[in-house]
Amino acid sequence: MSEEQAIVRSALIIIGNEILSGRTQDANLNYLAKQLTALGIQLSEVRAIRDDMEEIVSSVNSLRKRYDYVFTTGGIGPTHDDITCESIAKAFGRKYVLNLKAKKILEDYYDGSSNKLNEARLRMAHTPEGALLVDNPISKAPGFIVENVIVLAGIPAVMRAMFESVAPTLRTGRRILSKSISVMTGEGDIASVLTDIQLKWDSVEIGSYPFVKDGNYGTSLVLRSSNIKILELAYEELLQNMDQISVLYEVED
Repeated sequence: MSEEQAIVRSALIIIGNEILSGRTQDANLNYLAKQLTALGIQLSEVRAIRDDMEEIVSSVNSLRKRYDYVFTTGGIGPTHDDITCESIAKAFGRKYVLNLKAKKILEDYYDGSSNKLNEARLRMAHTPEGALLVDNPISKAPGFIVENVIVLAGIPAVMRAMFESVAPTLRTGRRILSKSISVMTGEGDIASVLTDIQLKWDSVEIGSYPFVKDGNYGTSLVLRSSNIKILELAYEELLQNMDQISVLYEVED
């Protein structure tokens, strides 16, 4: 199977006590899911974990063996609880070292600034030994890559800038295409129809997502597949079935 035909799968580890406590609302998952899908990289699993070294090590080692890429967000700042970098080093059995290239980036950034490159900020220049740096055009402190693990910042604007820097280097695969409609009826009224279509078109993923609009129940139906021909056939059958049972629907963009 060629690289273009292969399915490239990934996982995301969201690291931070503030996410799990509810103090901070994660804004990175939605962005990464959309970007990865557009590139042809399937996001297959997401974990949110605490700033705990053993938990980070366990999650990284578990996921990096199962997926083509593992992305992490959070925990690479200058404070005592930013332990992601050291944890990644431990996960790979590598030394946690001062990265001289990262140090030079920070020295240039803080040179002439009112802020000093103190010991705390210098922590952001430490990486696992042999790591490749990920450019950070906003605040300069880089992310890094070790094998198939890509370590990004937790601050949304910085994370996005880092991802844009690394995205062109990623191996991509078959893109997952989708078609969707909104039907003005509850899931229970169309469940049997969806089951029949899913059984016939087993290579198409069919998702149903209920909503309430103006006090009325409705359902968004989303069909996904990497095969456009099969996707269109399943979609046409779905529309025909909605017509047959006289369910009103709207085609979504």
